[in-house]
Amino acid sequence: MVNINSTTRLFSISHQVLLIQTDTTVGFLSQNERKLSEIKSRDSSKPFIKVYKSFQALKEHHIRVPKRYKSILRRAKKTTFIVKNSAFRVAYDTLSSSFLRESSWNYSTSANASGKNFDFAFCEQKADIIVLDNQGLVEGDASSLYKINNRERKRLR
Repeated sequence: MVNINSTTRLFSISHQVLLIQTDTTVGFLSQNERKLSEIKSRDSSKPFIKVYKSFQALKEHHIRVPKRYKSILRRAKKTTFIVKNSAFRVAYDTLSSSFLRESSWNYSTSANASGKNFDFAFCEQKADIIVLDNQGLVEGDASSLYKINNRERKRLR
């Protein structure tokens, strides 16, 4: 475990796996999709959710949201959207987005073995960097999940 008071010492954070309290639950964040697949022991063809730190970052990655859902997306809290088989969420005002100022996005997954509940011992063993705040790590509810296209919005979770 690494205790860090300043983010300036993290020179290559994009390839590290972070254990962090996200806006919804405890999660692993990384820009390395392969490492996350290995930790979770899940099929590499199953995609991860991309968490963007702002709507500007989402726009820069050319995610085109149907016009009729743009206002819903802007107002959504703790909600993941799937557009054209790309799952994403905008999570600003969270520890993860303020801590990771240099990266505009990260892959995100819940911090547990596939199909199991949160276990700190498992997570401590798998994460490269653990970020704790005053509240610690709390397993909360997963984000709502909607699949949207030009015609409909379908709730999946």
